[in-house]
Amino acid sequence: MPAIDQLEKPLEDIFASQAPPLSNNAKRALVRYLPWINLILGILTLYAVYILWHWAHLVNNFVDYTNSLSAPYGSPVIANNRLTFGIWFGMIVLAIEAVLYLAAFPATRNRKRTGWELMFYALLLNFVYGVAILFTDYGSLGNLIWSVIGSIAGLYLLFQVRASYTHKTKARSTKASVAKTKAKKA
Repeated sequence: MPAIDQLEKPLEDIFASQAPPLSNNAKRALVRYLPWINLILGILTLYAVYILWHWAHLVNNFVDYTNSLSAPYGSPVIANNRLTFGIWFGMIVLAIEAVLYLAAFPATRNRKRTGWELMFYALLLNFVYGVAILFTDYGSLGNLIWSVIGSIAGLYLLFQVRASYTHKTKARSTKASVAKTKAKKA
């Protein structure tokens, strides 16, 4: 049994079987806009990585400047480097998450199972990030709570539309080509 199936089965029981279902209209709308949501999330997450990197460097420069001003007066060094393991870990995990969202865009647009799986991995990674960042200088219980809430909401929505990504894409592409042919004839 593949690893994704071992993770997917217990979560499917919770989010698809026991949770209240979305209406069919809501599911269709979610499936329709999900590729674009992935694209936006991927871009925003990459931007967050850049902002995190940028602000960490700004703080480092400010701390270096403050240390250089206070050194002649015999003050101890305030801090050496704020680019700690927590910052680097956060940037790497967020970058991986962004790549997963961006990679899911074409697959979800074509309603392929791989797109659904990439989103699933991104949500699991978001949860792991929330737990791991809790143990760094920058993490807090609030980070963990928001990460858990985001992951649960995302998993709920993802499992509600799972059926749209499990059937074969040939039938969909055949229907699309028949519709195009009819449109050309008209």
